[in-house]
Amino acid sequence: MTVEQFAVRHIGPDPDAQRRMLETVGYSSIDELMDAAIPEVIRWQGRLDLPPAATEAEAISELRDVAARNTVAVSMIGLGYHGTHTPAVIRRNVLENPAWYTAYTPYQPEISQGRLEALLNFQTMVCDLTGLATANASMLDEGTAAAEAMTLARRASKTKSPVYVVDADTLPQTISVIATRAEPLGIEVRVLDVERDELPAEFFGLHLQYPGASGAVRDHSALVTAAHAVGALVTVAADLLALTLLRAPGEIGADIAAGTTQRFGVPMGFGGPHAGYLAVRSGLERMLPGRLVGVSRDADGTRAYRLALQTREQHIRREKATSNICTAQVLLAVMASMYAVYHGPDGLTAIATRTAHRAAALAHLLRELGFDLVHREFFDTLLVRVPGRAAEAVAAAAERGVNLRLVDADLVGVTCDETTTWEHLQTVRTAFASLLDGATPAGLPDRTAVEAATGSALPAGLARDSEFLTHPVFHTHRSETSMLRYLRRLADSDYALDRGMIPLGSCTMKLNATTEMEPVSWPEFANIHPFAPAEQTAGYRDLVGSLEGWLAEVTGYDAVSVQPNAGSQGELAGLLAIRAYHRDRGQGHRDVCLIPSSAHGTNAASAVMAGMRVVVVGCDADGNVDLVDLDRKIEAHRDTLSAIMVTYPSTHGVYETGIAALCAKVHEAGGQVYVDGANLNALVGFAKPGAFGADVSHLNLHKTFCIPHGGGGPGVGPVAVRAHLAAYLPGDPLTATGAAVRPSISAARYGSAGILPIPWVYLRMMGPDGLARATGTAVLAANYVAARLRGHYPVLYSGNKGLVAHECILDLRGLTKATGVSVDDVAKRLIDYGFHAPTMSFPVAGTLMVEPTESEDLTELDRFCDAMIAIREEIDQVEAGQWPAGDNPLSNAPHTAAMVTADEWTHPYPRSVAAYPAGVDRFAKYWPPVRRIDGAYGDRNLVCACPSPEAFEN
Repeated sequence: MTVEQFAVRHIGPDPDAQRRMLETVGYSSIDELMDAAIPEVIRWQGRLDLPPAATEAEAISELRDVAARNTVAVSMIGLGYHGTHTPAVIRRNVLENPAWYTAYTPYQPEISQGRLEALLNFQTMVCDLTGLATANASMLDEGTAAAEAMTLARRASKTKSPVYVVDADTLPQTISVIATRAEPLGIEVRVLDVERDELPAEFFGLHLQYPGASGAVRDHSALVTAAHAVGALVTVAADLLALTLLRAPGEIGADIAAGTTQRFGVPMGFGGPHAGYLAVRSGLERMLPGRLVGVSRDADGTRAYRLALQTREQHIRREKATSNICTAQVLLAVMASMYAVYHGPDGLTAIATRTAHRAAALAHLLRELGFDLVHREFFDTLLVRVPGRAAEAVAAAAERGVNLRLVDADLVGVTCDETTTWEHLQTVRTAFASLLDGATPAGLPDRTAVEAATGSALPAGLARDSEFLTHPVFHTHRSETSMLRYLRRLADSDYALDRGMIPLGSCTMKLNATTEMEPVSWPEFANIHPFAPAEQTAGYRDLVGSLEGWLAEVTGYDAVSVQPNAGSQGELAGLLAIRAYHRDRGQGHRDVCLIPSSAHGTNAASAVMAGMRVVVVGCDADGNVDLVDLDRKIEAHRDTLSAIMVTYPSTHGVYETGIAALCAKVHEAGGQVYVDGANLNALVGFAKPGAFGADVSHLNLHKTFCIPHGGGGPGVGPVAVRAHLAAYLPGDPLTATGAAVRPSISAARYGSAGILPIPWVYLRMMGPDGLARATGTAVLAANYVAARLRGHYPVLYSGNKGLVAHECILDLRGLTKATGVSVDDVAKRLIDYGFHAPTMSFPVAGTLMVEPTESEDLTELDRFCDAMIAIREEIDQVEAGQWPAGDNPLSNAPHTAAMVTADEWTHPYPRSVAAYPAGVDRFAKYWPPVRRIDGAYGDRNLVCACPSPEAFEN
């Protein structure tokens, strides 16, 4: 291999390092190791049928050709997706900055204070604009946020009615997602024209769009009052930019607000990723799904941020969880929050005012031509009557480089946004003028005169008079210098892959190469509306088609859909496909989903959301699925068995030998096999789930295929199926009715399409041989870590010949019992050594699950092992009584610079041990900004928006 081959750059250990690692593990080659580790019954012999590896330059050149097949037109389509200007300081220092995009979910809050502060800003921004008490740290998109709002309303409402009313003027893709989510749960969705149709006598929730999809701005106060009178909760899907000018949903009594923050500086990206939002009134905050950032304090009483309340609640509550959401859109939420920080309330109001004035000016121009508008009051969207000639108007604008929305044969939608210019208005006017049967009006109107004659078309009675974004953070960083330094300060507080290894089991924190990331910012990918005409998106469709085909080849399945925009949504899509398959074969009564006790909590939550009953299958002493218990559960539920969900390799990091037998047993009983693809990175090039018995899997592109975690999102969770399930893959949410066979999993046909160039480039540069080498090296690295640490910490589970798969579980329970040193103590002490902790207490309480990936070189692997061995020696000193159980480097970790430089030091160990434990490079030392955080205090005293210093002191 030459240095031009990307795999050399991606895979950390070079051949010499691999030889040394193999010697430690006891094998002569990676092939020999993989032959021993992977059960022969599932081992795939062959070479992936993928294009040979391209160099970085070749891959980018090819992708440039693909991107060139997209047309970047002026988008005035609207429907929840808008042109926006991403401030360059935010694009360069957040979206394109590895300090932000390579960070993990902030489960270790002491080393995540920067992104947690940014998310608190996001929550504050949403609360202020919506007028509601609490917002979470983002949702996957507007459609899924609205669906979660529906299920939240059902939980909170005291009425027994199954009816959920949705305003017909809601975004059509949102209606599709709501309908998909509602049907398995027995919720009856009624789409009504709430301005004309009578509301049902009983219903548990009402969904309103504000402004409506048609552009109409209406006062919903009376509807809110009527809904509350029958015990229903009201969700308002609100445009946050419009809310700078319009009365807030909370001010008219709304219980929930949902929507998207896309137009706050986040490119359209052909549908995503964008940060959705969800906010609730006081009293509902403990029902919020997803993540919630809260304010707490550290061991010194210093203000500190952490994830609060029900974070990852599905891992605790499993089938009793109220949502399967286990991620957020952190990177995009950070961008949106920083857009608000940079512009402040005055800047946002100015952008909204300019947008509203552009729309009003366009209305004036079109009325002068004789065209009629459906609505007289609007914010940014016009609905223009063109009887029988709407398609001609849209085509005329497209010929001039502007995309409009074809509503039906008689109506055209035109939406203005932050990027709309006077020239765009003239172009639209010219397109409509071309339809006139008489002479086209001579000349172009005078801009000054038009703008003087028009203001906004917002109803005066809905004008906002309340303040928002009053916290100092939204008033401080107006200059680029100040903004740059603020972003740098927050990034310096955090630990990401650009600092060092993040050895998280189950999470696969591998290299996110710069060459993979660069195309995300290209205008040909970033600035495409998801509902743009097909002839303008040939490049995107070619990219998606290639990627879906490559993923099918890697997994052994027949068809793939990239629509699910998170792993949890891929799970739901796969289970809905199984459910529809049974239903179409006259076996709709099959509703039992078997799930091993070791499974990811999202599995059980997704099964319930898909209308299934969860039955738990036990695991044996080695952590494998107990096949004897499986036989019992199959026999007990043979007539109603729908599916089994298993993770392979197992959640315990082992290649279970019984997987093929498990698949056969379930199939014999008439069920389908769902293999969770969370650990696919231990199979690529060596085994294919679709070939060893599985019917469906979701794939975590943010794990195996290099989409970065972004501090907790974005992700992509495609669903892959065998041929008999292909007809049930997700359909187009813009055209789906909800009753169709194909579900709508996210609001856009291709989900988070804007980041699909990342896995495309990764697969293109790795090629079939590079992918297999990556898998083998990842398994070698995990076994190397296990071999080095086995004499210091028990390795809990192993498979054939004592080997693990791509991760290993270190058992600290015996040490904790003997010394009182907890898994939390070890995790926090690793911060002092310059590491993010492995996964704590999952899947087994009191353990650490370590996944080194193929990207970390031997120097970093050894640095981690040396740190773990040194920590074991520190535990020995606690056990020997040399350090008190409650006052030692582990119980006091992590140590901040302020702590070790304080005038007073009363601890029984020296400051040098606290600050610079064995092996720590003094010149590369990472200093955590806060000490250990008191989580219980934060939950008891819940504060989830930017607090004033006075409020925190009180």
